[in-house]
Amino acid sequence: MDERRKESRVDGDDETAVSRFVEHFAAQLVQAGMARMPARVFAALLSSERGVLTSAELSEQLKISPAAVSGAVRYLAQVNMVSREREPGSRRERYRVQGDQWYVALLNRDTILKNWQATMQEGVDQFGLDTPQGRRISDTLEFFRFLEEELGSMMQRWAAHRAERLGG
Repeated sequence: MDERRKESRVDGDDETAVSRFVEHFAAQLVQAGMARMPARVFAALLSSERGVLTSAELSEQLKISPAAVSGAVRYLAQVNMVSREREPGSRRERYRVQGDQWYVALLNRDTILKNWQATMQEGVDQFGLDTPQGRRISDTLEFFRFLEEELGSMMQRWAAHRAERLGG
């Protein structure tokens, strides 16, 4: 198996390394615009061995309240970066991050882009191309159209790349 893909087990001695990774990656996500708690929860799930943790496990690992976990997971689920599932034989939920969460999250942006395009088109129609605001809105509309087209072809290329390089 490729060295990059081997699972690593984390024991008590490695908790500091895991914590360091979680906080470092979370800080980068925050710099990119994600709120701090969702960033920390996402990084913790991503770096967990199975990619699945309960609210209690997240609370303990991150030293945050269950309410903070709940709010973070609500946001992450809303943007399709984690999923909720029931623990077998229990009422407790656990939260899962998939290996393809970025792909799925970007694919789900298609609806958002279409909504933005419709709104930008309304703005162009309302203000007209002969006004400064109409031209700015039209430029934004064209960018969203371009982005939608490019994301579609990029996702196809990613699927081929993933199949070739990662076997899945």
